[in-house]
Amino acid sequence: MPAGIKSDFEVIRRNKVYEEVAQQIERLILKKLRPGDKLPSERELAEMLGVSRSSIRDAIRGLELMGMVEPRQGAGTIVREISSDSVMNPFSNALKRRRESVSELLDFRKMLEPPLAARAAAHASADEVSEMEEILQRQEAKQAQGESTVAEDSEFHYSVALASGNSVVLKVLDILMDLLRDTRERSLQVAGRPEKSIAGHRRILAAIKRHDAEGAKSAMRRHIEDVEEIVLDRF
Repeated sequence: MPAGIKSDFEVIRRNKVYEEVAQQIERLILKKLRPGDKLPSERELAEMLGVSRSSIRDAIRGLELMGMVEPRQGAGTIVREISSDSVMNPFSNALKRRRESVSELLDFRKMLEPPLAARAAAHASADEVSEMEEILQRQEAKQAQGESTVAEDSEFHYSVALASGNSVVLKVLDILMDLLRDTRERSLQVAGRPEKSIAGHRRILAAIKRHDAEGAKSAMRRHIEDVEEIVLDRF
C-alpha cells in the first residue's frame, strides 16, 4: 500500500450508506493514486474507514460503474484512466454503465433460471409445490393491498431453485438478486408490473405442477424477458 494513505481517510462514525465511503475512496484516487495503481484490500479499507466490508464492496461497485476503477482477476481493484467524459458527466456515464451491467445480469438470469425451472418440474415434491403456491398467495394478497411484493418475488424464485435439487445455485441466485435489488424494487413499482410478475409466476407454477419441464423452462424465460423489457425501459 502506498505510504501515507491511511492519514487521508476519516473514520466514518455514523451509520452511513456507501455513498460516503465512495466519496472518500474517490478523493484518495484523485489525490494520491495513478491509473494502474491498486486500491487497498477490502479488509484494509474497512479497517481504515471503520465500516463493514459490504459497505466497501457497494462503494467500489459504484466507483466501477462510474469508470473510476475496475476489478482484475488476481490483481485486485485497479484505478482506471479517468476520461474527460467521466469527469464532466459522471452521472450520465454511471447510468450507461449501470444499464449495461443490469442487461448482462438479466441475460445471465435467462441462462440460469429457465433450466432450473425445467429441473424443478421434474424433481419438485408435493410439499415444494405447496410452498410455491403459498408464496404466490401471499404475493397476490400483498399486491391487492398495494404493498411491496419484492420479498415474495424473490422467495418464489428461490423456491424454484430449491426444487431443482441443486443447492449451489441458491448461492448464485442470491448474489444475482442482491445485485439487481434496486432495479427490482423500482420495476415492481411500475404500473402493471406486479400483476405481470404474478401472472408469470402462475404460468411457471402451472408447468411445474404438471411436470412439464419444457413448459416450465419456456414460462421462466418469458417471465424474465418481461422483466427485462420493463427494467431496461427505466434506464
